[in-house]
Amino acid sequence: MASQSARRDFALLWTGQSISLFGDQFMVLALPLLAVTVLHTSVAQAALLPFALYLPFLLFGLPAGAFVDRVRRRSMMIGCDLVQTVAFLVIGVLALTGVLTFPLLLGLVLLAGAATVFFQVACTSYPPTLFSDPQELHKHNTQLYLSDSVSKTLGPMAGGPVIAFLGVVGAVLANAVSFAVSVLAVVLIRHREPRPDPTPRARGWLVRDVREGLAFVFANPILEPVILCGMTYTIFLGMVEAILVLYCKDVLGFGPVGIGIVAGAAAFGFPIGNLISVRLVAWQGTARTCVIGTVTSVTGLIAMPLFGGLGSAVGLVVASVVHCIGEGAFGPVSLTLRQTHTPAALLGRVNSVQRFLVWGMLPVGSLLASFSIANWGLEAAMWIGAVGTALCVPVLVRRGIRAGLRRDADRSDLTRV
Repeated sequence: MASQSARRDFALLWTGQSISLFGDQFMVLALPLLAVTVLHTSVAQAALLPFALYLPFLLFGLPAGAFVDRVRRRSMMIGCDLVQTVAFLVIGVLALTGVLTFPLLLGLVLLAGAATVFFQVACTSYPPTLFSDPQELHKHNTQLYLSDSVSKTLGPMAGGPVIAFLGVVGAVLANAVSFAVSVLAVVLIRHREPRPDPTPRARGWLVRDVREGLAFVFANPILEPVILCGMTYTIFLGMVEAILVLYCKDVLGFGPVGIGIVAGAAAFGFPIGNLISVRLVAWQGTARTCVIGTVTSVTGLIAMPLFGGLGSAVGLVVASVVHCIGEGAFGPVSLTLRQTHTPAALLGRVNSVQRFLVWGMLPVGSLLASFSIANWGLEAAMWIGAVGTALCVPVLVRRGIRAGLRRDADRSDLTRV
């Protein structure tokens, strides 16, 4: 069992992360509005801001792990939160004083996105230093995923009233305050990790370290199918997410309210999936939980164009919620598997490989969506994206996961599958 101090330290990490994640969701609405209403940019320019926020996952996703494995992860989290605090504070102050320009805004958003990459790799690598028991580790990973899910569900809903009350610049400054709170929370953590072994940084050390992380993932019979499953799934999910709003508008004829309900209601499935993840692992085991979560999510996604073709808005919403339940159940298990199957000295690099291969596929999915719409139309593109996610199931059910499905004795053991 974990000590009381470990639980206290995790509570601080979880609280700070929850507040900053919630504040970050304001930016989904605030940044494009800031660009259009304050800087008077075009809509096309404003659309570059989300791209700038996620581009660092492709640029720095792999190197981030090599750096994280060479420093104390708590220190890395504090530094990254400070960078994000300053970035959004500068955006707000410059906007208030009337000297903010769009290139400067784009650069500061890129900086904040880069800090997000390093923070997330460090944050997902930190809990194993607090908890050695796999079941307790999984329970606390589920809390982190639950915070992310709830913030994605409630954050955009709260963003509108916050912007209405504080204005777009005030919302940006509120996000800076949320990161400052996260800095304070992590600073108050008492646990101190041992300093990583001071491996000399010989010429080419970064490339060598990145290669070690990639080699470990592709050689591991558990992590390789889980991460490649996520990669395959995300390519086609990216298609569905890029198409959904236009599909609802142009194919189904929904108005803004209907589109908002379809897009917003889906997120309620994530916390449900997170909450059942722990019980599902205890009941069915790790490998089976991964497969159940994957199949559930794929089933929901395929049902979306099916119900859309029938003109059923209720069916479309239910299918979307089902897909998020499956994804919410799979996520915490995949994180715990990375933490329990990876040596501490490699964990940052393994988490960065996952971020690069999975999150980096979202822009690929958007490109495929654009190509499919241009050649076959919106409805066909929606079907391609939804059915394409099913390819992740055979990618998952291989090697160590397939062997884990055959064993029953390890149902509650997250150290093995």
